[in-house]
This record gives sequence, C-alpha cells and structure tokens, in this order.
Amino acid sequence: MPLTRLALIMVALAFTFGCRKIADSDMATMPQPPQAKRIAYELEKHGHRRTDYYYWLRERQNPEVTAYLESENTYTGAVMAHTEVLQKELFAEIKGRIKQSDESVPFKKGDFYYYTRFEEGRDYPLYCRRRGSMNTSEVILLDANQLAEGHEFLSLRGLSPYDLAISSSQDILAYALDTRGRVIYTIYFLELSSGKTLAETISAVNGNLVWANDNKTLFYTRQDPISLRPHRVYRHVIGTDPAEDPIVYDERDEEFSVRISKSRSERYILIHASQTDSDEVLYVDAGAPESDVRVLLARKDGHEYAADHFDGRFLIRTNRHAANFRLVEVTAEGPAEETWRELVPHREDVLLQGFEAFRNYLVLFERREGLVRLRIIPWSEGDEHEIDFEDPAYEAHLGPNPSSETSLLRYVYTSLVTPESTYDFDMSTAKKTLLKRDEVLGGFNPAGYVTERLEAEARDGTAVPISLFYRRGTELNGENPLLLYGYGSYGASMDAAFDADVLSLVDRGFVYAIAHVRGGQEMGRRWYEAGRLLNKKNTFTDFIDCAEYLCNAGYTGTHKLFAMGASAGGLLVGAVFHMRPDLFKGVIAQVPFVDVVTTMLDESIPLTTSEYDEWGNPNDETYYDYMLSYSPYDSVAAVEYPHLLVTTSLHDPWVQYWEPAKWVAKLRSTATGSNRLLLKTNMNAGHSGASGRTQRYAQTAFEYAFILDILAGAE
Repeated sequence: MPLTRLALIMVALAFTFGCRKIADSDMATMPQPPQAKRIAYELEKHGHRRTDYYYWLRERQNPEVTAYLESENTYTGAVMAHTEVLQKELFAEIKGRIKQSDESVPFKKGDFYYYTRFEEGRDYPLYCRRRGSMNTSEVILLDANQLAEGHEFLSLRGLSPYDLAISSSQDILAYALDTRGRVIYTIYFLELSSGKTLAETISAVNGNLVWANDNKTLFYTRQDPISLRPHRVYRHVIGTDPAEDPIVYDERDEEFSVRISKSRSERYILIHASQTDSDEVLYVDAGAPESDVRVLLARKDGHEYAADHFDGRFLIRTNRHAANFRLVEVTAEGPAEETWRELVPHREDVLLQGFEAFRNYLVLFERREGLVRLRIIPWSEGDEHEIDFEDPAYEAHLGPNPSSETSLLRYVYTSLVTPESTYDFDMSTAKKTLLKRDEVLGGFNPAGYVTERLEAEARDGTAVPISLFYRRGTELNGENPLLLYGYGSYGASMDAAFDADVLSLVDRGFVYAIAHVRGGQEMGRRWYEAGRLLNKKNTFTDFIDCAEYLCNAGYTGTHKLFAMGASAGGLLVGAVFHMRPDLFKGVIAQVPFVDVVTTMLDESIPLTTSEYDEWGNPNDETYYDYMLSYSPYDSVAAVEYPHLLVTTSLHDPWVQYWEPAKWVAKLRSTATGSNRLLLKTNMNAGHSGASGRTQRYAQTAFEYAFILDILAGAE
C-alpha cells in the first residue's frame, strides 16, 4: 500500500529537525512540513527547473491540506498561549477606544437621508434612512447582524454611500451578499414599502450593481468562475427570470476586467474595461436600458483614462501626452482626440488623481509633494482655492456627494494624530464645517503625540518620504521599538491616516512609521513607474533604506525594529525579510503574495493575466529571471531569519492561502536558528480577514502580542 502524504511527512521528520534548531518545549507541537520528494512538483521554464515540495498544498478540498493548516494553527496557539493575558489586555484596550454605539454622518439622496449605525455589543452595522429630515422616524433597511447569523464571515455590497444600489424611485434596494470571502456574491432585492425580500435572487456575481432610470432594471457584473475576473455585464428586469438575463457586454481580453457605475449626470450607465496600462469606457443610456452599448474612446496600449458625464459633456482624465494626467472635455458625438478641449493641463509636479463636477464648481483630487490636495475651481468667474490641511502628514478624500446642485463639498480628513473627521466645505465662501470627528475613548489627547514627515535618502539618491507617529516626550536614543509599515504596489499611496489600534503600541513606547516607497504613487506617476516591472526591487530597497535611516537617526535600533505589510505589502516585507534578515527583529506578513513566479505563470489564478503589466509576464525570460531574484518563496535559504508571523485566509481569492502556507513550510524545513516562525490561517474568511468588529480587534491584539512578547524576550 502506498504511503499517504501524512505518512510521508512523518518520514521527513528527521530531515526537518536536522535543519532547524528546535526548543525542547516546541517538539510536541511543531508542525511537520511535507518535505518528501515523492510528492515534489517539478516546474521547468526557460531551461530552469524549480522543485516545489509543497505544491500540493493548493488542493483546497484535500483533508490533508486542512489538517496541515490546522496543525499550524494549533502550534501557533501553543507558542502564543503564554500571551493570552496580554492579548486580552490589548483586546480590551482596542475595543475600549472605539465608541460601540455610533452613527455615521447621513447623506441626502432625493427625499431621504441615509446612514449606518452600530449598536453596543453587535459586530455589524444597521443600514437606515429617514424621509425629509433626520427628525423623522427611522426606517431600518437592513440589519447586517441578522444576515450574519449562522455565518463566520459577511460581506455586503450595494449599501455604502459610494455604491448605494437604490432604484430611481428609491423603493427597491438591491444588495449583494457573500458569506465565504471568495468575492462571489448573491443579489437580493428588498421591497422597501413592505419590507419584504423579493423571491428572485441572482447568484455567482461579483457585487457590482447599478440601477437604470426606469425603476425596474438593474445592471450587474459577473466574474469568470475560475479566475474570478469580472468580465460580463448583465441586465435584469424585476419580475423576470434571472436565468434569462441578457449579456450587455462581454470582455474577451483576459488582461482586462470590467466594472460599472452611474455617470454624475445619471444619464448613462458607464462600463469601465481596464488593465494596468489601458482603459476603455463604454456607455448605455440609463433612460433606455435596452439600447446599444457605445464606445467613448477605443482602447489603445498605454492610454489610461477615466470618464464621467456631466452637464451635456464627458469629462476625461487622461494620460495622453501627460504622465501625471490632465483633464479634457468632449461630447458624445465627437469624442475623437482632435475635438478635446483641455480644462486642466498636465503638470510635472502634480498628479491629477480624480475629479468631481458640481453645477458651479470643478473639484480636483490632486497629489503634490507626496500629499493630497483638494482644489476647487469655479466654472465661471471667481478665484480657485485649496482646502487647508494642518498636519505635516495626513490623508484626505472626497465623501459622498450625490448631488451636483450644491455649493457644499463633503470630504473626509484624518492624520496620524487626528481621528477621521467629516467636513462640509462651502465652495462659495471657503468656509468648512466639522460635522463629525470619530470619538476615541480612553483619554486620547492629540496634543500628547507627535507626527513628523521625514525623507530618507535611497541608495540611488532618491528622497523617500516617511511619516512618523510617537508619544510626545519620547527620547529618540536608538532604544525605541519601531513598527515600519509599507505597501508600494499598483500605484496605491499609503497616506498617514489615524489608526486607534496603533495607540496600543505607541503608548508602550513604540514609534510607528510608514515608508512611502516607490511603487505607490505618493510622488506622482513616475514614483509608480519606478517601482514596478523591472524596477520592482526599488520598492524593497527603499524600505530597507528607510529602515536604516530610522536606525541611524536614533528613532530605533535593529534589535527593536519590526516590519509589517499586507498583500503586495506582504511581498514587500517578505522580500526584505530575505534580503536583509539582519535588519529586523521581527516581521508580520499579512496575506502575503510570496510565490510570485508560480502564481504569475498560472493563468487560472485571479489577478494573474490582468497584472502582467504590474509584475511582468514570466513567460518572457527577462521577467522570469527578475521575479525569481526577489520572490520570497524562491529565496528561502539555510540562514537565521527574524521572528516571523504570517497570516492568511482559506478563502482569499486574491492571494491564495497556499502561498503563505508553502512559504512557512519551506522556511520551517530550511531556515536555521530558533526564532519564531508562526502561520495563522483564518479558516472562514477572505483577503481582508475577519469581517466582524470583535474578530478584527482580536486579530490585531494577537499581532501586537506577537511583537510585544518578542520585544520582552529581547530585553
């Protein structure tokens, strides 16, 4: 009878313990990675052979895979058992800072004010509205706590202020529900006059919902069942069989994904087909939902653009002859480039990230010197102005602004010392009104903390911004523990937003820092270009150079320096974990993308084909060799690494659980030394982890306990 995989694991036990020093107390619980050549998978490309002993961990339904993940969870729990009191203390702190009974700032759409509120002791919000004013009777549209009953995970779409899927007469609510975390939703329809849920449902969708203007037609998108790439737009009429819903648009290019939205004018349903370096916008008359789909501007390689319709014309943010983008306007009848009228020209020092059109004003969402700017320009006479932000590092974004017939602009502001704050800004008088600032319980006082913005010099001379946060009076003598966070991919900027959880570290003497490394877009489009494809290693070396700068400047020392990153940020900290294992005391890699080459060679995995222009296509030998040189899974060596905590989720659709699981297994059988190596798998969640408030607090408390316990052991 052939040996099972678990038996083969046992056969490999001697090999495993021979490669890694294990404390006697760990022997009973240490998971035994499946190191057995009988189950090896040979991957050969460009004449190069890679042997993957852990490839079989991708068999999600295999009970032996589940057993292995659970054995890692058991081991992690055993190693961390002595920190349970600390975890409970941290949990109480984190929960104690959050106002448990709270309510969002309402926004007005038509005759109704919509808002959410939380109740004490409940994990999920209630979605509510009031007619006419906030003084009228409340109507609870949905109680997410009831929807979550019997489920370990809950995600809802169609209910936020930014994607509220309410019909034109505001009497039917469409919402999408996912209870696994795989981003595979089911659409439900709620008749608001009666409070009854309609019998018809639409399954296997990705939750992107937009109503037409006839109060009965809903557009939605559906993903490929294997790759999860959103590729089709459907049209559903209330009261008809969803199985008969026609396909409105089918995106056949596997590098493109689609999403839908409603134009600012509400005249059109917009279909956005996008990949990293190219966009195409199509539109359907929202007043005639069965009409043909029309193309606004045909896709071209390298042409990125976004469009909205307002006041009889299309406004287009385009990178055509503009690396940092510019804004033009066109008509639907003549959108060709020769008819464009420029509204906002390209600027070398300012990135145009977005815009919002109002009847009398154009609002620009820009980035200059690494910081967000909100600029208001009158369409006719009058001076333009920017909204003033007081902190040296901060984050700001537009709030829900459903009506264009107003002079009030709603925006949200936060900084490392300023809790999330919602403002209305009067564009005619330049006066801002604070509507709400999140209350932080437990005696938090912003004056007791310091925030700074520094610049570290990268090895090629580039100045890399760092945002810092620490308690006032902290002596910067090189003995402070420091947690350095980073991301650096997809052009996503990691702005300095308030996080009440971090206070549990900062109040214990930590410095919290964010490295704004290349690959993000903090310093403009070229900052992104300098951190992707064959420039990707700049992301990692920037992070290392920031860490060394902070040590040399006295903010911390290598014996007290920790790194954290999630998803592509998990790749970042995974890469530097291997590049400079001497630099960090410990690393937390959350849902990390660490098996870069294998994943990017597998076109069945979500995000692969659509991201060749982000990471490169390893079918090209140049990109294959470059990816291989930094991929954490391919960089494991018999060296002593820092303490490492890796988290993942079984149902994660974007970074499959097996990447971190394989990485830990390979490290466990190869790395030397006795530093902690822990894998924690959430068996009931997706990419963002636990969905309920209480579960999120517990996860953060666990991660902070990991850091604090290591620090205590070092002292």
